[in-house]
Amino acid sequence: MADHNDQNLTPSDLLLAETQSWNQLYFFIEHVTLKCALQLGIPNAITKHGKPMTLSKLMSSLSISPSKYPYFHRLTRILVRYGLLILQKHEDNNVDDGDDSKGYYSLAPTDRYIMKDGPWNSMEDQDSFFFKAWNCLGDWFRNEDPSKFYTAYGDLFWTKLSRDTSSGNWFHANMARDSRSFMNVLIGNEFKDVFKGLTSLVDVGGGTGTVAMAITKKFPDMKCIVLDLPPIVANLQGSENLEFVAGDMFQKIPAANAVLLKSILHDWNDEEFVKILKNCKDAITRSGKVIIIDMVMENPELDDEAFQAQLFIDMLMMVFLGSKERNKKEWEKLFFDAGFTSYKIILTLGLRSVIELYP
Repeated sequence: MADHNDQNLTPSDLLLAETQSWNQLYFFIEHVTLKCALQLGIPNAITKHGKPMTLSKLMSSLSISPSKYPYFHRLTRILVRYGLLILQKHEDNNVDDGDDSKGYYSLAPTDRYIMKDGPWNSMEDQDSFFFKAWNCLGDWFRNEDPSKFYTAYGDLFWTKLSRDTSSGNWFHANMARDSRSFMNVLIGNEFKDVFKGLTSLVDVGGGTGTVAMAITKKFPDMKCIVLDLPPIVANLQGSENLEFVAGDMFQKIPAANAVLLKSILHDWNDEEFVKILKNCKDAITRSGKVIIIDMVMENPELDDEAFQAQLFIDMLMMVFLGSKERNKKEWEKLFFDAGFTSYKIILTLGLRSVIELYP
């Protein structure tokens, strides 16, 4: 979200701008997922089968690595969203056969599926560092690599980002810009109770401190700690109520009333997710809480445009990190796996929800 005129926008305008910007930025996902469908032979498989196919039958007819089966429904989901596939629901809503309970897939009546030479050239204008991985979508479904980014570069996203100064600076600048805009909404008069009564807070993976600075400005009596890796916080100067701490969230998180995780957990797989939350639980007092700002997929409160933007970001996580956005049931399971006793989704702002997690 752009932030240079945030002060002139209402909270609802800011959140709408965020949703629209995600959809505009990742418009090309329609093209690369179509390209992937053609690479995998999805149209040919359905045509050859002669009738609609369940997800399991479709997967078994394609040259896809079995290790990628858990990811495949996310590809078909977005193809349905774009009108490239049609999902025919089971007439019996009580059917429960894993992903096959969703129904049967057939081809949509669109010429786009039979156009082998789609408008791929228009996507070459994207930054090559980020776009190269998208072209490996079909290859990744056939191999054992952890992410499509790894297929493209032979390295993990975070590792390569740390070595590429230009792309790293671009990434961190955009994360800071997003945080400024979102926090302007969150700590406004309407929503500031999220932080009410807290005397200390740790912003885990807080980067250069954009979020923590916004919080301490609004709540000057609160002590904030920004925890991030040494290369990120090494030369940053704190203030009377703001401290930068070099560390690793997978090892230990400093003690505080509350721990904040803004757009952190969607970067990691389930095992890593639980490890981070267990360390958060160790860091807070019995009366403390963990505040999570992240997306909740399949949220009925979202409008059509926001839902599409969430699908884009979910695909983004899969491509670059091999991770995912999660729905409410998936969040809940991992919360309890990490040893927490209760949680509450206290509000939804644009694409993201604010979740409070209690020990």
